Amino acid sequence: MMDLSKLFGQFDQIKAGVIGDMMLDTYLWGHVERISPEAPVPVVALERRENRIGGAGNVALNLASLGAKVTVFSVLGADPDGERLEGLLREEGINTDYLLTTADRITTTKARVMGRNQQMLRLDSETTADVSSGMEDEMLGELRRYLEMEKPQVVIFEDYNKGVLTPRVIREAVALCRRHGVVTAVDPKRKNFFSYEGVTIFKPNLKEVKEGLNIFLEEVSEAAMGLVHEKLADRLHHEISFITLSEKGVYCRRGEKGLIIPSHLRNIADVSGAGDTVVAVASLVYAATKDVGLMAEVANIAGGLVCEEVGTVAIDKGRLLEECKRLLR
Repeated sequence: MMDLSKLFGQFDQIKAGVIGDMMLDTYLWGHVERISPEAPVPVVALERRENRIGGAGNVALNLASLGAKVTVFSVLGADPDGERLEGLLREEGINTDYLLTTADRITTTKARVMGRNQQMLRLDSETTADVSSGMEDEMLGELRRYLEMEKPQVVIFEDYNKGVLTPRVIREAVALCRRHGVVTAVDPKRKNFFSYEGVTIFKPNLKEVKEGLNIFLEEVSEAAMGLVHEKLADRLHHEISFITLSEKGVYCRRGEKGLIIPSHLRNIADVSGAGDTVVAVASLVYAATKDVGLMAEVANIAGGLVCEEVGTVAIDKGRLLEECKRLLR
């Protein structure tokens, strides 16, 4: 087993880019004491409002929390929510110099009403149409400039089907990264599921895989997941399949070797944002070590840890290191 303290220390030297759908998560916290006389719904007496970084921004936040030097690429609306989101990113030490804004779109915002530590309602404000061809040109130009100037080790694609990652942006961005020898990882959604041809790490969850391949799995076994990997590889020609299996853990495969790593017992409070943490941790570990097994083990632990928290939160580097030392022997 590698020296985990040394590995986590190496994260500080890694430059990572994140490209995709950035979001502002707003939490409206309050308490419920009665039902409304106007309709059979609870009345939430608001106590505080909190803005957090969401979507692809949460991947960037997880990377920054682990010590990496992070740069983000996206298109925000020219609006107050976009300004708030950019300010939050900068506060976390995330480079926003390559972000683009436009009056043609609004910043994706998800407002969650929370009562008794439970989500009671979510209000979404967003534009889901693909960005214009001119905006595609600008994004690809910014990515090219970043790759040439900063020479990062890894670029992560975080797709929430909000229109930033178009088929053209995906195809040309992956090609740019390959030409520069940069590791690429993607957390896909169904719309562009098979657009990520040639990526290094393809990280869907099991539900997304079944929908994307239009298959039914009677069991989650290494043999069954091996067939899933082969079906994906026929279409994507990628290097590594890394599939999260919810409470069953994770599956990873490169070449002929694949394995299922079981999840560790946790008190699950909220699964939102866990996939962001998993792809961030996996990408950093792989960029540092090129060890697929270690990548999967550490990312699996990280995903479980963030599920113990309510709402979207970034991984705590110190706690993750402690858990890895305890569980990986």
